[in-house]
Amino acid sequence: MEDKILTGALIFLALLMLALMVRVLKGPRFTDRIVAVNEINTLVTASIIILSRRLRAAYLLDVALVYALLGFTANVLLTRLLAADRKEEKKK
Repeated sequence: MEDKILTGALIFLALLMLALMVRVLKGPRFTDRIVAVNEINTLVTASIIILSRRLRAAYLLDVALVYALLGFTANVLLTRLLAADRKEEKKK
C-alpha cells in the first residue's frame, strides 16, 4: 500500500514539473522563469526523497541534500545575474 501511495506522489510531482516547464518556456518575464526553475528544483528534491523511501536507499537522502544545495546556489547566481543586468540597464 505504501508503495502505491509513494508512486502516486511521484507521478503527481512529475505532472507538476511538466506544468512548471511550460512556465519556464513561455514565462512572460525572466523572473517568472527563475521562480519556475527554483520550484522545479524543489520538486526534484522532494521526488528524490520520496524515491529514497520507496527504494529504501538511505544514500539518496545525501543526493537530495547535495541537489538542493546546488539548486539554491544556482538560484542565487541567477538572481545576481539579473540584478547586475538591471543595474547595467539603469546606467544607460
